[in-house]
Amino acid sequence: MSDVSAPTTSSGDADLTGRKLGDFQILRRLGRGGMADVYLAEQGSLHRQVAFKVLRGSLASDEKYVRRFRHEALAAAKLSHANIVQIYGVDCVAGVHFIVQEYVKGQNLRQLLNRHASIDCKLAADIMRQVGAALHRAGQQGIIHRDIKPENIMLAATGEVNVTDFGLARVVQNGEAQNLTQIGMTMGTPLYMSPEQVEGKTVDQRSDLYSFGVTCYHMLAGHPPFTGETPLSIAVQHLKTEPARLEELRPDLPPGLCRVVHKLMAKLPQDRFASAAELLREIKTLNIGDSEWSTETMSSIEHELSGHDFTPTLATQQLQAVMQQTEAMRVLLKRRRMRWIPVAAAAAFLIGGLTAWFLRPEPLLAIDPNEKPGVAKQESVQDQYFFAAYSPVQSEAAYRAVWEYFPPTANNQTNLLYARRAKQRLAKLYRDENQPHKAEAIYREFVNLEPQETEFRAIGHLGLANIYAAQGEEGKDRVLKELSEATALINRLPAQRRSELLKTLDESLRQEEQRRIDEP
Repeated sequence: MSDVSAPTTSSGDADLTGRKLGDFQILRRLGRGGMADVYLAEQGSLHRQVAFKVLRGSLASDEKYVRRFRHEALAAAKLSHANIVQIYGVDCVAGVHFIVQEYVKGQNLRQLLNRHASIDCKLAADIMRQVGAALHRAGQQGIIHRDIKPENIMLAATGEVNVTDFGLARVVQNGEAQNLTQIGMTMGTPLYMSPEQVEGKTVDQRSDLYSFGVTCYHMLAGHPPFTGETPLSIAVQHLKTEPARLEELRPDLPPGLCRVVHKLMAKLPQDRFASAAELLREIKTLNIGDSEWSTETMSSIEHELSGHDFTPTLATQQLQAVMQQTEAMRVLLKRRRMRWIPVAAAAAFLIGGLTAWFLRPEPLLAIDPNEKPGVAKQESVQDQYFFAAYSPVQSEAAYRAVWEYFPPTANNQTNLLYARRAKQRLAKLYRDENQPHKAEAIYREFVNLEPQETEFRAIGHLGLANIYAAQGEEGKDRVLKELSEATALINRLPAQRRSELLKTLDESLRQEEQRRIDEP
């Protein structure tokens, strides 16, 4: 594909969608940041999808910046941990400087908070544990992230939490700190920046712990501790203002969890946890939820956590059972298909179905199709929804359990909301599994809701547009009709919700719908 006609973004950088750079075919843009655009790409030699992060042209033109960026990206690539997005390489092709990293299929914590405001203490504790493990590993390697925030915490479809974007990292090597070019500003994001970052002082891993504390406060309180009209006003509050106490904002939270978050946010580094390992020890003593502690993490800090017995929890065992069961059935069915070819050919006219019956392997596990194997009932409808959404095995049964265990009624709006959210995700799962007729039934249900259900009716029309778009020319008229209906509904919603709903559209339709919404 020619590069000449590549469209440009509002920043002046070309949209790389459709281009091939070296071993990478750029598929679509995933997001944009202050320093880089991120694309989904296919790595041809390894037949895998990767996240392809491209430096903005204004930064790539600074050779000193590029050199230091490459150096620190290569250093960060040495970080190998289950909770850190792996960097595969750094390169420059046709004048485009890029980083290739692991593609995490899921959403970031910011997207989750946009949908749910705050989250329950069990999920929060699990996120804290996994991010803490990532920061512990980075600290061992002398790497300080310097931009911990919800956008850089990925929630994978597998249930893992991953820290990403070490682009601002400070690497300590041979006792000397090597920093990225400041580009005329203090590194970090004002909403989550540590006091020492604000003042331009030397930072260590306790700075990351502060930023993580602010992130934890946000996900528990439903908003950051400090807000303001300008970055300067927010930065000053990090220096001088104490945040409102979490236990007053949310009396339902365990006092110990609130204490941990506020200790992370202490103004003076010496008043915080000394390290991520110390944080992990404190989280463990809270005994919140059923999170499993990885062997890798525990072996590296066991000297600080001695005396505790770590055994797989019930929730972990159930998830493992589902994964093992699913894999066993997949292997079994594959073997059966392979064995049936010669058997059917040799015995078709001799003993037919009788021989087939006797040669048929017994199933490894007896599964009643009317049951929900491995789907344990959770304590609340919110827990049930998160169990389904972040289970290592995405399944119809897990999503159905949301409304089967917690029936939605007009008198229980919480159950009703989570039932619809579960159905929305189930429809996406159906599409991913090439069952568009099942997805269409859910979207039809949404479209036919009461007139006041503006958002879910819009979701229904957008979902139908995606399905009809996949039909090519045959579905073109139906796509336009659904987009027209969706536009009328979306325009009634706040701007932030409009943006989120647009993300449910396939890339090929998103720009068209944005144009419709922007029309006067």
